[in-house]
Amino acid sequence: MLNGILGRKVGMTRLFTADGRWIPVTLIEAGPCTVVQRKSAAKDGYDAVQLGFGEAKEGRCTMPVRGHFKAAGVTPKRHLFEFRVTGDDELKPGDEIKTDIFAIGEFVDVTGTSKGKGFAGVIKRHHYSGGPGTHGSNFHRAPGSIGQSAYPAEVYKGKGLPGHMGDERVTAQNVEVVDVDSEKNLLVVRGAVPGANGGLLMVRRSVKGRVRKAAEKSEKGSK
Repeated sequence: MLNGILGRKVGMTRLFTADGRWIPVTLIEAGPCTVVQRKSAAKDGYDAVQLGFGEAKEGRCTMPVRGHFKAAGVTPKRHLFEFRVTGDDELKPGDEIKTDIFAIGEFVDVTGTSKGKGFAGVIKRHHYSGGPGTHGSNFHRAPGSIGQSAYPAEVYKGKGLPGHMGDERVTAQNVEVVDVDSEKNLLVVRGAVPGANGGLLMVRRSVKGRVRKAAEKSEKGSK
């Protein structure tokens, strides 16, 4: 069984439930992805498939990359990523993966690159409380003391300081799949996911989500 798929964030909207409530959702253009390479435990030491997403111009690919796609018999792809599979999976180069690998009610982990915020201070970046905002304190949004005066007279590693904020790999865990549209390659998930509209996303089955779902079933069965 394939573990995940690549996609692109379309944007956020809301859906209305049968009882009239509305929930915030994110639309993800998940796939179609093409299997570019199949890795096996016997040859590579582990079972996985390399998926390609988004079309790329052949002239912008290097010769080794062109040869890689040519050997698989597929057109050049803009993004490549590996996903683990079970050993009995029969996926092969050229196969197409769509959103139908997920089901409504399933939980997934969505990984993307968060929005870049540029240079930020400690209050915005690390949620420092800051100093008094009244006149004369001379200590409003500064970081304050960051080290020692004599011993060891250094700043410890990991100290929260001003710097570049955002533009990091972030994973939203236990995101519920609200709807699946295989014809339009759309995956509708509950809540927000990392990144800006149009950003690349990786959607994988959530291990914690499966545990959570199994626990809920066991609770209902005990009742």
